[in-house]
Amino acid sequence: MDSAVLVETAKEIGLQFPATELTHPFGPEWDVLKVKGRVFLLATEVTGEPMVTVKVEPLDGEGLRMLHPEISPGYHMNKKHWVSIVGGDTVDESALREIVLDSYCLVVAKLPKKDRPVDPATFGGREEFEKVPE
Repeated sequence: MDSAVLVETAKEIGLQFPATELTHPFGPEWDVLKVKGRVFLLATEVTGEPMVTVKVEPLDGEGLRMLHPEISPGYHMNKKHWVSIVGGDTVDESALREIVLDSYCLVVAKLPKKDRPVDPATFGGREEFEKVPE
């Protein structure tokens, strides 16, 4: 998947999730997806190549970086808790969907229970999001 398609696909995936909003707090060159005011995905081309940055568990981030050459420590973010993804051959739509969903659930899990739009523990079943659009 090339970088431009990866970015658009990641944003489309993220915008499907409950209580997600697209914002531009860092200017028009940064698309930022938030759930209940908290960032779970950033998309930009400021480096000259379209990229997506998402939150990860530290060990998951290490594993993703080892498996996928297009995944690197998060651009302008905490390198332990965020990864950036550019286009390449090893991250397909299914993997991207899982990565974006994991980022969303990590952020939701940190919200006060009364503010959570979903239960991050059970949202992992996510049948409606695992279906490939026709």
